[in-house]
Amino acid sequence: MPIALPDAHGIAVLGLTVLALILFSRDRIPMETSCLVILSLLVVGFQLFPYTRTGVEITPKDFFTGFGHEALVTIVCLMVAGKGLETTGALQPLAIIIARAWAARPKLALLATLIVCAVLSGFLNNTPIVIMLLPILITVSLRSRISSSGILLPMGLATLIGGMGTAIGTSTNLLVVAVAADLGMRRFEMFDFTLPAVIVGSMGVLFLWLIAPRLLPDREPPMADTSPRIFKAMFYVNNDSFACGKTLAEVRERTEKRMTIDRIQRADGLYVAKLPSMMFQEGDRMLVADTRERLKEFERLLGVTMHDASELEAGDGEFLPSTGADQQLAEVVVTTGSPLHQRTLNATQFRARHKLLPLAIHRARSAPGEVTGDFEDVLLRAGDVILVQGPRNQITELKRSGNMLVLDGTMDLPHTSRAPLALGIMGTVVVLAGTGTIPIFSGAVLGATAMLLTRCLKWRDALSAITPSVVLIIVTSLALGHGVMSTGLDGFLASLFVLATTGLSPTYIISALLMTFAIMTNVVSNNAAAVIGTPVAISIAQQLGLPPEPLVLAVLFGANMSYATPIGYQTNLLIFSAGGYKFSDFLRVGIPLTLLMWVGFTFVLSAIYNL
Repeated sequence: MPIALPDAHGIAVLGLTVLALILFSRDRIPMETSCLVILSLLVVGFQLFPYTRTGVEITPKDFFTGFGHEALVTIVCLMVAGKGLETTGALQPLAIIIARAWAARPKLALLATLIVCAVLSGFLNNTPIVIMLLPILITVSLRSRISSSGILLPMGLATLIGGMGTAIGTSTNLLVVAVAADLGMRRFEMFDFTLPAVIVGSMGVLFLWLIAPRLLPDREPPMADTSPRIFKAMFYVNNDSFACGKTLAEVRERTEKRMTIDRIQRADGLYVAKLPSMMFQEGDRMLVADTRERLKEFERLLGVTMHDASELEAGDGEFLPSTGADQQLAEVVVTTGSPLHQRTLNATQFRARHKLLPLAIHRARSAPGEVTGDFEDVLLRAGDVILVQGPRNQITELKRSGNMLVLDGTMDLPHTSRAPLALGIMGTVVVLAGTGTIPIFSGAVLGATAMLLTRCLKWRDALSAITPSVVLIIVTSLALGHGVMSTGLDGFLASLFVLATTGLSPTYIISALLMTFAIMTNVVSNNAAAVIGTPVAISIAQQLGLPPEPLVLAVLFGANMSYATPIGYQTNLLIFSAGGYKFSDFLRVGIPLTLLMWVGFTFVLSAIYNL
């Protein structure tokens, strides 16, 4: 049977789809920009060349309906509800238990960590889970001398496996469920595909526990040198400092001769000899190297500051630390891909952007050059650690951003008395949606509303939970999907697939779909792959007379297999940078894991649906 070629509009949509997949795979182009380019081309193209054939009319405004699509609203509301758990510290007890378990029995603790991550990811966005556990696991590996290579990557991949298990596990799942329902298919409920996900996912978790650590070579994470870390700080002598007017001998005696001064700078480029009789003057600077605890002790004893107090008089002291009780210290690690990598603190406007004060720097072994002056002008390398001070909420916000790795073994996770309430709200949403009492869409909206009304979440935190790039990629994917379906392009692509798989059994067709989207999701957006693949899968089922559910689930599970590349998913990039991994490490673990999941889902889906 000859395949009917698509019309000019269908060919144009196909070209835009290919262009979108190319743009989405380019790290140098912001995702938001790529989405707006594709949306603009769709709108302008169908405005200049209206489509009214075969009784179907496509208007430019149709491509913006994604902003009000139930899938997007559900995803946004779940992001807000998940933020409520995060800000109230509802998961803090679990994090503490995991940290203690690692100290007692590391091997079993790894299995427990993988299981916990997988289960949580079935109901929460995996990004905050990874961000919460990264500092804990890195600190554990440094203190116990366990290689972090065999911990971090398996943990991140476990969250991807767990996200497959429920309809709200990932945005990919929600999009597939919504698009399939729009096309007339029976709507998947919360746990409709949990059984195959648990069966195959259990195999994946066991692989990550027993085999993956053996496949990964020892990698030195950027912060693995020197523990405790020795920081270099600049002490400023002010007119009210104890050191002002005192000799070097008197200053050292004040610290019981524990403080070692590397250099004393009186003016730019002018250094004073470190003689016992040398008298400190206002404006002098001491370059001191020690642990962060002793640096803060010396600062208090000598009445000096680790910042230039003259900035207050000049009006530049907006981000200097106050004497409030909420002031905290944190260590910010420079990782590959971090906004600080190969830049200076001044060039990145670190103080103004994050409202935190850099106090000292610890240089990685591999970083060339000594710190001789203002370390905010030092070119930062991977492995450098910046000691910062600031309000608790700003340090917390820096941790949550995911752009930088904040390693701080003493800072508590946020915890409030509303943590049980936040857990209760999220649990109620899951129970109501899981039992079919209310749709997932309604449950997500009610959950987000309850978080705000009960003050588990402030509006500022709720808005920060909504990621613009996620919203735009979903809207763009839905717009492309609308173009694919309305122009009949899905039928054309399905006919090509049927032609290529002629004579194969349904099991092999499911297998081919799984592998096609497993490959695609590792190089392009998983949401785009899922939205475009869902109508194609339904069209294939119609042409072959097969039930659509297993083919749609093949697209859903395949689009979630972002295991083999660091660019496959945002948490992969975070782990790639924090763990000091190489691209080949993801291939070492990701390819066999993908093959295992591919074979598992092929046979499990075939068995469940009697194909």
